[in-house]
Amino acid sequence: MFDGIDLSKIDLNQVMGQVQEMAEKAKEENAQKLFTAKAGGGMVEISINGNSEVVDLKIDDSLLDDKDSLQILLISCMNDVIKQSDENKKMMAMNMMGGFGSFGQK
Repeated sequence: MFDGIDLSKIDLNQVMGQVQEMAEKAKEENAQKLFTAKAGGGMVEISINGNSEVVDLKIDDSLLDDKDSLQILLISCMNDVIKQSDENKKMMAMNMMGGFGSFGQK
């Protein structure tokens, strides 16, 4: 399983520093990404960045008198956009893990 890896050559402080550096870089990159979801034919639209922070919310004026419909559309829209962001985070984590393949190689 660990063929070709000399664990005695791994500097854990260096590895942890690289992990922390990669995590900070990923967080900065995520802040620049934008995910948008619409519900009700565009009557509700939510945009979040890759760090799952809401950056924009649009609600059609006709929904302001229909609380139940507004709640349903907001929940649907939020779930969709959060799913997009989560998938992006998973993909970035897999990419980060791929970068560890060279540690301790002979």
